[in-house]
Amino acid sequence: MKNFINIKDIPSIDLKKILKDAKKRKNKRKKLSTLETDKDQPLKGKLLIQMYEKASSRTRLSFHIAINQLGAGSITVKASELHLGKGGESLADTAKILSTYGDGFMLRTDSDKKIDDFSKNLNIPIINLLSPSSHPCQVLSDVFTVEEIKKKPISKLNITWIGDSNNVLNSLIAASVKFKFKLNIGCPKSYRPPRFVMDWVKKNRRKINIFNDPKKAAKNADVIFSDKVVSLNDKVNKAKKIKDFKNFRISSSLIKYAKKDAIFLHCLPRGNEVSEDVFLGKKSRVWQQALNRVHVQKSILLYCFEKLR
Repeated sequence: MKNFINIKDIPSIDLKKILKDAKKRKNKRKKLSTLETDKDQPLKGKLLIQMYEKASSRTRLSFHIAINQLGAGSITVKASELHLGKGGESLADTAKILSTYGDGFMLRTDSDKKIDDFSKNLNIPIINLLSPSSHPCQVLSDVFTVEEIKKKPISKLNITWIGDSNNVLNSLIAASVKFKFKLNIGCPKSYRPPRFVMDWVKKNRRKINIFNDPKKAAKNADVIFSDKVVSLNDKVNKAKKIKDFKNFRISSSLIKYAKKDAIFLHCLPRGNEVSEDVFLGKKSRVWQQALNRVHVQKSILLYCFEKLR
């Protein structure tokens, strides 16, 4: 069994195998309806236990579909319904119970430590559905989408992120090291990626370009990524943060600095960090991006169960 927690901890060769498998599986589903299972039903008889401590739309729905298409079953439990270190039961004991009943555990949480603690005590694979420092399933799917649209390896493309330094960007930075693509980041000076992330990049002999001018970050980009500047659970002065990012809004005038055939991607939900005409315009591929979560997450599951073809 294998865990899927952080992109930085997974060998590049395995990440590429996941994407290769996802491409094959997506192609084979063209004539199948949403809940028809893949013909090989590789996870038939398996039970995946999901737990969401934070709100989720795309991750919850896409994994529900992915699990069904692989022939497995799933159950979603609420954190408030489990002991999780309370009521006399340790998290380690909860993990052992989950390992007894299920074949895999999937967690969306506001605690990186909780992911780590579960991984040390589970006897089944764990998948990080989102944590404060990482959103690996989202970003690996984004790499898939970029290569699908551009029809070339992402290593040959210029990728730009304009916006806040958050868990999605952390995973995108990790992906830039694993897949060896050029990454420009546009953000205000006080919102640069954390030191531990940049130290890891340096340790792996890669370089990330950070600009305080969004126009410079967008120049010659093949792909422009963004995310919501103020997240639902942000414990910051939201009015100040919005003001700090006012010059980093992705508008039609800003996107002109990218290549003519550049595309725009956003993990959603969106805020005012992108203009309506860009988000709903011809360069936007956000709906294709969201749908591809299903296909890549199926292959992530197969990776965890060591069933990649």
